[in-house]
Amino acid sequence: MNTTRIERRFADLKAHGRAGLVAFITAGDPDPDTSMAILEALPAAGADLIELGMPFTDPMADGPSIQASSQRALAGGQTLKKTLEMVRRFRTRERDTPIVLMGYYNPIYIYGVDRFLPHALDAGVDGLIVVDLPPEEDEELCLPALRAGLNFIRLATPTTDDERLPAVLAHTSGFVYYVSVTGITGMAAPDTRAVTQAVTRIKRHTALPVAVGFGVRKPEQARIIGAVADAVVVGSALVEAVRASLDRPDRSAAATVAAVTGLVADLAGAVRGARGAASL
Repeated sequence: MNTTRIERRFADLKAHGRAGLVAFITAGDPDPDTSMAILEALPAAGADLIELGMPFTDPMADGPSIQASSQRALAGGQTLKKTLEMVRRFRTRERDTPIVLMGYYNPIYIYGVDRFLPHALDAGVDGLIVVDLPPEEDEELCLPALRAGLNFIRLATPTTDDERLPAVLAHTSGFVYYVSVTGITGMAAPDTRAVTQAVTRIKRHTALPVAVGFGVRKPEQARIIGAVADAVVVGSALVEAVRASLDRPDRSAAATVAAVTGLVADLAGAVRGARGAASL
């Protein structure tokens, strides 16, 4: 497989001696136009990589904030086809920032794996995180995605022990996503000492970059984690910024885009200062 945008971005981050910021938003939240405006503004705000959530009716691993964002998006008519079109539009202006689609297998299964993979590649998607497909199901999507040229990012958790870790890492590419807390997204703050130990342990098993997420909400948390991880992932805080900006539960306000990009800028500044290194 040729070098992907994800791999190139992490190589650049390493060359500059700093961690990256991975920003998660839900595609279509709070409405298609505002979501597109947020997506297009993320790189300039400081996002090094973007995770674009594929809305789903039953996001079992996600907390209330991301669940609500999926419901807003679905109520506005968001589909997987429209999510791919968002990526295609993004690529007309931004060629370098990697985009990872994150979500659950059901929408991809309904779309059809054989259709989805070439459509995702053609749109400009770089990688996939599918949280409900374990390594035992790699033939379903992981291996076909790798053969097609997409990175497939796997999650490791505090309960992934040394016996299980090799199976998790076997077909992982791009980076490893370490879930810093047990449970669902956005419900607890990470224990930075435990995160440091976990990142060190994972790196004994792989040369892949390690990104840390779940529970990171504040710039100070991002700064601390950015000192030990290769990237910091922030999701619930950003979708909560969307919700808090709305005029009504389902209508964006003039400040919605700025609410998200302002938080991204604060987080990016903290991550960039984590090791006292120059930014990209």
